[in-house]
Amino acid sequence: MTAHDIAIEDATPATAPRGRQAIRMGLAALILAGAVIVSSQIMVADGQAVVVTRFGNPLRVLTHPGLAWKVPAPVDSTIAVDLRLHTTSSGLEDVGTRDGLRILVQTFLAWRVAPDAAHIRQFLRSTGNNPDEAARQLRSFVGSALQITASNFDLADLVNTDPGKVRLADFEQQLQDNVAKQVLEIYGVRIEQVGVQRLSLPSETLAATVARMRAERETVAAQRAAEGLRIAAQIRSDAARDARITIANAQSDAAQIEAQSREKAAQIYAASYARDPQLYMLLRSLDTINTIVGPRTRLILRTDAAPFNVLVQGPPIDFKAKAPPPPPPAGAPPGDDRPGSDKLDGGAASVMGLLDPRHGPEAP
Repeated sequence: MTAHDIAIEDATPATAPRGRQAIRMGLAALILAGAVIVSSQIMVADGQAVVVTRFGNPLRVLTHPGLAWKVPAPVDSTIAVDLRLHTTSSGLEDVGTRDGLRILVQTFLAWRVAPDAAHIRQFLRSTGNNPDEAARQLRSFVGSALQITASNFDLADLVNTDPGKVRLADFEQQLQDNVAKQVLEIYGVRIEQVGVQRLSLPSETLAATVARMRAERETVAAQRAAEGLRIAAQIRSDAARDARITIANAQSDAAQIEAQSREKAAQIYAASYARDPQLYMLLRSLDTINTIVGPRTRLILRTDAAPFNVLVQGPPIDFKAKAPPPPPPAGAPPGDDRPGSDKLDGGAASVMGLLDPRHGPEAP
């Protein structure tokens, strides 16, 4: 073994520990750098805000989703604030309406932390980033606002059989306006919606409401009954008027027809008189007797008094000569030798036929 080989062997053990130590220090530095980088990163999720604090004091507020940086702990720390929508419900609140009635109202709220730096800091200071505490405070505010809002509405504005008279939307909007501004300034919370979840009536209010509804229904029934009576009276009046008009028209037509018939009868009588005055007088006398003498009539008159003298004197001589013989009945053989006939001469048969009231013309 030479002297050079001995020198190399003596130097190798001292160099190896120093190389491994350098490697360990490099790895430690990398790990430390990675830890520093990781602790300096801030990941802002969607629907979330991150408040960066330095030694406990709020430094900045990150509201946009994505990656951000900070000084590693313990210098800077982060607080995550939930910006998502939350809901809470109040209990049944006994409130009074403008018309002096009591109602039980239960409401719900939809709220979220306002997504700006000032209101987020306000939310942290007032509630300590506790959504349950915020919900409790909101329920307290709504209970107080219900008393004020209900005093501006009548019970008929909230409960009514006529949908056009219900102002429930106005009630909810006014309640939201009374609550939203205060909670935004005090707690940094934005009210998205306020609604009536349940509305009921105490026993005394329910009785008063039922009585009022009954009175309204009775009023409506009375109005409809009166309207029906008015329409019925109008129908009867129109029917009576139409009946009177129809009767008047019928009477007018009947009078006109009767006048025409009288006129025609007068013409017939005039033509008959002009043709044979004696026959006309005979027939008129028989008509008069037929009119005044009935089956039970008893008269004591002179036989030569008109018109009864025709019964004694008979038809005039000229009429006997001019009167044609009556026509033979249907189916009888011609001539005067009919079976069962009385062999009356033509003049006597004519007079007997004229004495029959069925053959005489009606009196005008």
